[in-house]
Amino acid sequence: MSEENTARNNKLKLLLLVLLCASPIVLSNFAFHGGMSLGTANYGDLLEVKPLPGNALNHSDDTIFRIRQLRGKWVMVMVDSGACDATCREKLYYMRQTRLMQHTEMDRVERLWLIDDDIVPEPAIREEYKGTLRVKARDSEMLAALPAQGSQREHIYLIDPQGNLMLRFPKDPNPALIAKDVKRLLKVSSMR
Repeated sequence: MSEENTARNNKLKLLLLVLLCASPIVLSNFAFHGGMSLGTANYGDLLEVKPLPGNALNHSDDTIFRIRQLRGKWVMVMVDSGACDATCREKLYYMRQTRLMQHTEMDRVERLWLIDDDIVPEPAIREEYKGTLRVKARDSEMLAALPAQGSQREHIYLIDPQGNLMLRFPKDPNPALIAKDVKRLLKVSSMR
C-alpha cells in the first residue's frame, strides 16, 4: 500500500509541476486572445510608424527643408499659425523645456514648428524660442501626413531618428510626461 501511495503522490506532484509550468503560457494566451490590455508605459499616443514625407521651405532662408536633414535626432514637431497665440507659445515653451530637461542628451532632440499659413512670426517669438526650426508648411505633403484627433494644432508630435512619425501627444499636454517619454526613448535608443 505504501508503494501505491508513493506512486500516487509522485503522479500528483508531476501533474502539479506540469500545471505550474504551463500556467503562464495558458494565461498569456487567454489574455492575448481575450483582448485583455495591460496598458502602455508611454504618455503619447503611438502612431503607425511611417516616414514623414514631402518637403517645405525653411522660414529663415527659404531653402528647401526635408525631414531627412534632421536624421539621427529625435524631433518634436508642432503645427500652428505664424501669428502664434497663447496656445502656440505654450507648445513652443513645452518643447523647449522638454529638450532642456534631457540635460546631457538634449543635443539629440530638435524642435520643429510647421507654420501652416503665410504669417511671419514676430521677432520677439523667434528670439524667445531661438533654436526652434521654423518651416513654411502650408499645403505641404509633410503637413498633410500628420494625423490629428481634431486639429493638427492641438498636438505635439515626435519623430524618431530615422525620420519616422511615431508619437502624438494630446491636446493640453502635461510637459513632465512628455519629457518622461522623451527621456525613456533617448535611454533605449542606440542612435547617437
